[in-house]
Amino acid sequence: MNTMIIDAWAQHPTLRHLQDPIFDSLRRWTKGGIPTSEVPVAATIAMMDAGHVSKSLISAWVAPRNVMISNDEVAEFVKQAPDRLVGVGSVDISKPMAAVREIKRCINELGFKAIRVLPWLWEVPPTDRRFYPVYTACAELSVPFCTQIGHTGPLMPSEVGRPIYLDQVALDFPELVIVGGHIGYPWTEEAIAVATKHENVYIDTSAYTAKRYPPELIRFLHSHGKRKVLFGTNYPMLTAENALAGLDELALDEESKNLFLYENAKRVFKLD
Repeated sequence: MNTMIIDAWAQHPTLRHLQDPIFDSLRRWTKGGIPTSEVPVAATIAMMDAGHVSKSLISAWVAPRNVMISNDEVAEFVKQAPDRLVGVGSVDISKPMAAVREIKRCINELGFKAIRVLPWLWEVPPTDRRFYPVYTACAELSVPFCTQIGHTGPLMPSEVGRPIYLDQVALDFPELVIVGGHIGYPWTEEAIAVATKHENVYIDTSAYTAKRYPPELIRFLHSHGKRKVLFGTNYPMLTAENALAGLDELALDEESKNLFLYENAKRVFKLD
């Protein structure tokens, strides 16, 4: 593949992340065992090389009862491969002022390029008041807010992943760049409607292989959505190689393919 690739949603996992029981329900799909020792950063880089990925945005995971991957751990991973890995921070929305301070630290001190919070971990929608200080901080710092849209793989309520919630967020924060990961399925048309309506709302394809993209997303990629969709894996759930299998069958022209795999993420996350 000649086109350069940026993975908009990945994790370099810690053992705490891999072993958290919240993901037990996913193992029946991935058929993956649970490692017993920490995964070296070299393993993530090798996965990227196999899938021809030049850069991966790797995220922290802050959950109510378990910081699965801390911001400082992400910073350490990035330090080991600074040309390949890009940090994405996360925060505890139940402590608004501490969250704002931590966002500023992530961006200004750790050099991260975005903040991600997953509504299903907190069991509240993105319109919940606890998210609003996070949006304000991200907008002020001009960094994207990344989140999950669509149903929830772990056995947690899916309703908070309805893409339509982002419509209200985008109305309240028109300056805020929002990236909704996991394509919004089974509400993909809802996700497309919100991304079409709002200049700063984007969709990423993490957690889905190219063979599983819904027809409406493929139509969007072929038409007015070619600047609105970013490639993602959700590694370690999916490797880049697996996620990209079947990409040629989408019959994207070179411009659309380059935007999807590289240029959109480079622009949205302000990557050099």
